[in-house]
Amino acid sequence: MKRSIAVGLLLASCALAAQAQVPQSELASRRAKLAASVGNGTLIAFGANEPEQDYLVFHQNSPFYYLTGLKEPGAVLVLRKTDSDVSTTLFVEPKDPAREVWTGSRLGPEGAARKMGIAARDISRLPAFLDSLLVSENQLYVVGNYGASQSVLSPVDQYIQALKNKHAGLTVSSANRTLDSLRRIKSAAELDLIRKAVAITVIAQREAMRFAEPGMNEFEVQALIEYTFRRNGADRPSFSTIVGSGPNSTTLHYNVDDRFMNAGETVVMDIGASYRGYAADVTRTIPISGKFSADQRAVYQIVRDAQAAAERQAKVGALARDMTDSANAVIAAGLARLGLTESPDATYDCDAAATRQCAQSFLYYMHGLGHGIGLDVHDPGAAPSRSSTTRLVEGSAFTIEPGIYVRENLVDILPDTPRNRALGEKIRAAVKRYANIGVRIEDDYIVTATSVDWISRAPREISEVEAEMRKPYTGPLPRNRSMVEWYRATAPRESR
Repeated sequence: MKRSIAVGLLLASCALAAQAQVPQSELASRRAKLAASVGNGTLIAFGANEPEQDYLVFHQNSPFYYLTGLKEPGAVLVLRKTDSDVSTTLFVEPKDPAREVWTGSRLGPEGAARKMGIAARDISRLPAFLDSLLVSENQLYVVGNYGASQSVLSPVDQYIQALKNKHAGLTVSSANRTLDSLRRIKSAAELDLIRKAVAITVIAQREAMRFAEPGMNEFEVQALIEYTFRRNGADRPSFSTIVGSGPNSTTLHYNVDDRFMNAGETVVMDIGASYRGYAADVTRTIPISGKFSADQRAVYQIVRDAQAAAERQAKVGALARDMTDSANAVIAAGLARLGLTESPDATYDCDAAATRQCAQSFLYYMHGLGHGIGLDVHDPGAAPSRSSTTRLVEGSAFTIEPGIYVRENLVDILPDTPRNRALGEKIRAAVKRYANIGVRIEDDYIVTATSVDWISRAPREISEVEAEMRKPYTGPLPRNRSMVEWYRATAPRESR
């Protein structure tokens, strides 16, 4: 751990210079790289549409934001590539004072051109513009929700189908995977924004640890977490906040957050702030009583040891899957030690016909070890997957998140086979003993030229978590001054 993981400093990450904004020059470089990765023809990238109800919050989709940095709805980017040139045109909604009374000011074509330094036109001119290109070309590349389903056509599918009907012989190819490959490696500006999102998330985790106590409802903790996000400049949660106590701690994506928490339970807090579009994802598991019981401690330590084993494999140039193999081995051995499985390599019948065998450890740990982070909380990039051949290269950003979840009904939901019935009788007592203990520990990492940096420094060792929970809660912490000053200095002028 000490050799392969360089500890990132939380306060330093909050005081980064204004270079963390993604400059227009970088956005132009992204578009140029995308154009270089496809053949000659026309490429069209669709932004997100405005919500049907104008009182709902609009969020730009990540592929379009990656290419443009534009947060306005209803925009489309068109690249035309030939042997000698690449031209770029942005289509946006026009300025409309009557509409802007309700939805806020729009850039309009002139404003978009000034801001982005590229040609911009009224969105109403897009059909004629595309017709002028496609009348002499037969290759169209698409970035957007295209071809995802044959049974339900998205608005993008319908738009492209209309173009194909109009232009005989038009060949259409998705460029989504091509763009995903470009997004795998993060720039210095992107990594700085990820660090800031993580720093805010760590503050929220510490706040929640001091605040939570028996008798509270999960939504009270959720409210404090999300308040802390916004108070420190985050756009929003990067995903639905998970505060799961007791039996809810064993549901992976539980986000109802509406149960009163009882003494003696564990609480999984899987949370992440989105900062200027970039996501964090940090999970901590706490004992709501402030001190882990012996059984909770036993499960927690296995998970933490698994994470540490994965971290030891996290080295520049290493295979991402090596982290998974190491973590899985620790969890499998630990579960057998607790009597929750028959042995580290034992299996069970995955189906009632007994045609497939699965590892018994998967009954308690059924998700992957981690994922990339970036504009999306599950972003393209290095991920510690068992099947991945990805290596940890400079610019990678990812999570490591092992877990163990002991569902109280586990024995009853096993496929009904003679083998599984015998297994159920062997593990029933252990399942009852550890029932409703769910533990997940998740941290965020970035790869530099020389090290893999752990950047989410919330308390995670048992002694650290218990020590943080002993601290009195006296109300929300003041805003992080360095973060707010940076935000003010780099915000659009009208927001200052």
